[in-house]
Amino acid sequence: MWRKSSRSNTGGNGNCVEVSLAGRAARVRDSKNPAGPTVALSSWTAFVAAVKNGAYDR
Repeated sequence: MWRKSSRSNTGGNGNCVEVSLAGRAARVRDSKNPAGPTVALSSWTAFVAAVKNGAYDR
């Protein structure tokens, strides 16, 4: 099951993703292109922790 944040349309810019969880693993896709490619993550919790710690900040 794919889930999208209830805040995904905040600001109306359409920049949002959907997540599908399966145990610890997850898949992420662009909600505007559900038939398009997905990103596979082996650990959703590790990914979220890295985001919160700024690992992907530019």
